[in-house]
Amino acid sequence: SGFHAMDEHFRSAPLHRNVPVLLGLLGVWYVNFFGCQSWAVVPYDHCLRRFPAYLQQLFMESNGKSVNLLGEPVGYTTSPVVWGEPGTNGQHSFFQLLHQGTVLVPCDFIGFCEPQSSLEHHHDFLIANLFAQAEALAFGRSAEEVAARGVPAGLVPHRTFPGNRPSTMLMAPRLTPRTLGALIALYEHVVFTQGVVWSINSFDQWGVELGKELADRIVPELRGSGALAHDPSTNAWIEYYRARRSRKA
Repeated sequence: SGFHAMDEHFRSAPLHRNVPVLLGLLGVWYVNFFGCQSWAVVPYDHCLRRFPAYLQQLFMESNGKSVNLLGEPVGYTTSPVVWGEPGTNGQHSFFQLLHQGTVLVPCDFIGFCEPQSSLEHHHDFLIANLFAQAEALAFGRSAEEVAARGVPAGLVPHRTFPGNRPSTMLMAPRLTPRTLGALIALYEHVVFTQGVVWSINSFDQWGVELGKELADRIVPELRGSGALAHDPSTNAWIEYYRARRSRKA
């Protein structure tokens, strides 16, 4: 039912209140006007730990195109690199780059008001971190604020946060099958919206075919001993594999 509800929203809501359209256009804005080449998805719920991986396939396989609907080079950037981790993992790995790095990475934060477990107090800490990260990305902390906290002058530049780092917050009362369906449909319509703006076909994946075709050719070569006719690098790796691959009788 969540899929259907989001489908109906996308079909009937006016553009200025249409969530997939707004998110899709926001993504185009960051990619084509700010030069952002990647986009992070950070769910604050361990049950969605593989959701960023699903979105990788959805976005990059659908919109990772360099030719438009007329078969012409597009001449502009299309899909960004999509990646992410649950927030509790990300805070201790890539959040440093998000806050103080030299590249601009828009983020989608996903959270829920009700926990999946009985650890009510723990969930409050989790969501507090979600809100805190979004606030820190948006507003940062100036050098004057850092100095006013008594930080030694030599450390002030290191503890200054520039802010003005974009993020989008998606919140729902609880993670349910309906909510998950709505989330999936939301991002599917975002992909479609961006494909329309970029004038590309979001529904083909020719980019995966060449590798499969070459793999079909290489499989018997790995098991044989005949001459190879690939490029020098591929030939060398096949020969390396042949020489070290043990075969059971």
